[in-house]
Amino acid sequence: MITGRDKELEKLKEIVNDDSSHFIAIYGRRRIGKTFLIREAFNYRFTFQHAGLSDGSLRDQIFAFEASIKDAGGEPGKGRRNWLEAFEDLKDLVRNSSEKRKVIFIDELSWMDTRNSDLISALENFWNGWASARKDVILIVCASATSWMMSKVIHNKGGLYNRLTEQIALKGFTLSECEEYVRQRGLALTRLQILQYYMIFGGVPFYWGFLEKGKSVEQNVDDILFAGNAPLKDEFGFLYASIYRKPEVHMKIVETLGTKKAGMTREEIIEHSGLDNCGNLTAKLDELESCGFIRKYYAFGMKKKNAVYQLIDNFTLFYYQFMEGSHGDEHFWSNRINNPSVNSWLGLAFERVCLEHVKQIKKKLGISGVQTGVNSWYCKADKEAGIKGSQIDLLIVRRDQVINLCEMKYSASEYALDISEDTKIRNRISDLVRGTGTKYAIFPTLITTYGLVDNQYAGNIQSTIVLDDLFEK
Repeated sequence: MITGRDKELEKLKEIVNDDSSHFIAIYGRRRIGKTFLIREAFNYRFTFQHAGLSDGSLRDQIFAFEASIKDAGGEPGKGRRNWLEAFEDLKDLVRNSSEKRKVIFIDELSWMDTRNSDLISALENFWNGWASARKDVILIVCASATSWMMSKVIHNKGGLYNRLTEQIALKGFTLSECEEYVRQRGLALTRLQILQYYMIFGGVPFYWGFLEKGKSVEQNVDDILFAGNAPLKDEFGFLYASIYRKPEVHMKIVETLGTKKAGMTREEIIEHSGLDNCGNLTAKLDELESCGFIRKYYAFGMKKKNAVYQLIDNFTLFYYQFMEGSHGDEHFWSNRINNPSVNSWLGLAFERVCLEHVKQIKKKLGISGVQTGVNSWYCKADKEAGIKGSQIDLLIVRRDQVINLCEMKYSASEYALDISEDTKIRNRISDLVRGTGTKYAIFPTLITTYGLVDNQYAGNIQSTIVLDDLFEK
């Protein structure tokens, strides 16, 4: 049974019931559930389905493709040497099918595109010259190599330009969808425990499938990530390699961004990483952003230049913080309970989760229908201007001339605002006004787990958002 994906399933249902042909590209990071979505949406019934080989030659790829045609009831020709010939056999299979809608599902398409292959030309010929002229073909292509999909299929400059009828970028689960998933599996987890898992694994469904009943958060994390036979112990190395054919630059970028919470400009990335200043770097940043590993933002009130890139992928952040230096300790996470480094990470990871749930934050604030901009903002100290220096991770700038200045605080109980934090908030408001000259009203907004202790400083907070609010759909 599939969890979530309501919009995607509805879209695919509309396509099945339509009376024209469709060419659909589905992309998203490794383990996000692309294949499972398609199989569930079409009830595992396909006129033809095939998955590319992860490390096969052109000859191997074509042999496997022809074998899939045979498995589907077709009669492939012998000695096929190129993709144009192989796709002719696919046409014959479709012609001979008695099914009302001919659903063709080609998974891991990027793996089939070996060096000097004519795969894209053959795909163009199949769709443009044949399938698009029919009314009964649903062609679905899918790949984890998101950068390849973006350049070769979605933003193709040749014969596939603007030929896709639909494209689906599959994102990670929200907290609500993760809760639905664990309930379906019969796991008795509190929302705080679900949050703790989310801060490590993000919304990647595959990772959540390893959780076991009757184990604490610490035990599960050790068994999944740190034990000698842990299933995800080496996941990080495969993660980027499966998405990018030459991931070294991508990994250097995320490693560099992992050293600075607020993120870096392109120039700062070059300075701290030693990477060359070239257009290829911009392409790599765009590819990382399209996969959801990093986000690009412009500081509020500043011209759209010097964009800041920030690492936001939960699993990558956790890897660099803890897994890279675990040194073979099979009980690493259990032995770190109440460790200062873990407590510091909890605060940072909670901020990332909040940034992934702005929709839910806006809903709680009652501004779902209000046009907003989501920004971060920073400034250096300037004594002459009366600016103390601030970093604000989340500003919700509203069309009704209000700015929600969001403070995100992880806490195992109600959060108690003290004089130190109250002073920091007031200084940030002052810096924001002085630094940007904004005339908007600024509402200090607290996002925390269990709410705010009602003390002498609590009245300065205009709105409080709790963990339950982040679990809204």
